[in-house]
This record gives sequence, structure tokens and C-alpha cells, in this order.
Amino acid sequence: MASSARTVEEIFKDYTARRTAILRALTLDVDHFYGLCGPDRENLCLYGHPNESWEVSLPAEEVPAELPEPALGINFARDGMNRKDWLSLVAVHSDSWLISLAFYLAARLNRNERKRLFSMMNDLPTVFEVVTERKPVKDKPSIESGSKSQGSTKRSSDGQVKSNPKIADADYEDNEDELGETLCGSCGGNFNADEFWIGCDVCERWFHGKCVKITPAKAESIKQYKCPSCSMRSGRH
Repeated sequence: MASSARTVEEIFKDYTARRTAILRALTLDVDHFYGLCGPDRENLCLYGHPNESWEVSLPAEEVPAELPEPALGINFARDGMNRKDWLSLVAVHSDSWLISLAFYLAARLNRNERKRLFSMMNDLPTVFEVVTERKPVKDKPSIESGSKSQGSTKRSSDGQVKSNPKIADADYEDNEDELGETLCGSCGGNFNADEFWIGCDVCERWFHGKCVKITPAKAESIKQYKCPSCSMRSGRH
């Protein structure tokens, strides 16, 4: 799917949409993605499209291709590697493709514009960091260890995480840096107190409500929230 992005903002929007699609394939839709990548099939690529959809498909037939192409033959190594290692490998190649595509589109930008584009992209965690759940440099006990000891609902209508009362109340500003390092398990975006978040009670990952289609009103009626991946796993047993 071609892109008409030309300005810094347009290219960044294209980058984030394709990145969201790739992340969905490697996290929320990972079982479906894994099943599509049989080693018995031809050389396959993982594409993320500007409409936030993803696709496992053969590479473009044009030579050279209209746009930079993703890594070729990701399916061949699937059964010869540990599943997590294989997904990590696909994630690294996907990061490389997303960056190369963005800078292909940025060819006509000037030096300062390219620098600003890279800065905007670099503010987001890489696909590899999200997929491998790499821990931030700083610990965040207020989200993980703290929330479990309090045993609260882990959701709030005003967007502030209320798993630990200290975060939402007097000490919230003191912990804002740690909260900011929490990543959405779907899109990989950073925590933002202005957005509604919900935590999975099974895998303990956190998600934007919009990414998992949970509104604050709907969250109030949920006693135990399971993210889409955990719900799919439990449904098989």
C-alpha cells in the first residue's frame, strides 16, 4: 500500500500507523500471525499499512519496488527457533523496515526536518522493546508491585491509574516519571495521564482503553479484566 506522506507530520503519522499494525500482529493477533507464517509457504513478508492493518504476504513483484520492502522469508525460521526468539527477530526486522520506509519518504526533507522526524520516532519504544517487554531503566514499583499489594481495580475514568491510591492522590506528581515509562501492551505508546488505561489481571500488562475497546464506563462493570491475548488463551482450555 503506497504512501503519499510528504511533510514531517504526514510521514510520522504514516510511521505510527504502520507501527501500530505491526505491533498488533506481534501482540494482540500473535497467534493468528504465527499460524500464517508456515515454513512450507513461499517467501513471506510482514506488512504494516497506513490504515493500521497488517498483512502477511509475498513481496512486491516490481523491481525495484515502489517502497522499501520488509524482511523477506520471515516464515522460514519459524519452526527452527523458540517462538519468543522468532517473534523478537521479526520485531527487529520490522523496526528496520519502518525506519527505512520513513526515511525513504523523508528524502526531500531538509536536515532539520529529518532530525525532527527521527526525534519524534525515537520518542516511541521500538517494536522490539514492546514485543520483548524490555523493562525501562527505572523501576516502576508503583505500577506493578504496588498495585498488586493494594488489590484495587487498576482503572479510572479520568485516565489516572488508581491501582495504588498514592499515585492518584498526593504522591501522583512524584511518581509521574515512573508512570510515564509504562508502555501500552498493544500500541507500545507511553503512559499519558490524560488517557484512560486498563491493566490485565492475568498478564499484568497495561493498555490504552481505546486499543482494547474498553471505555471507562464499561470498565466499571468488569470484575477481572483479561486482555485479548489472555482471553484467547483461556478460551482454548
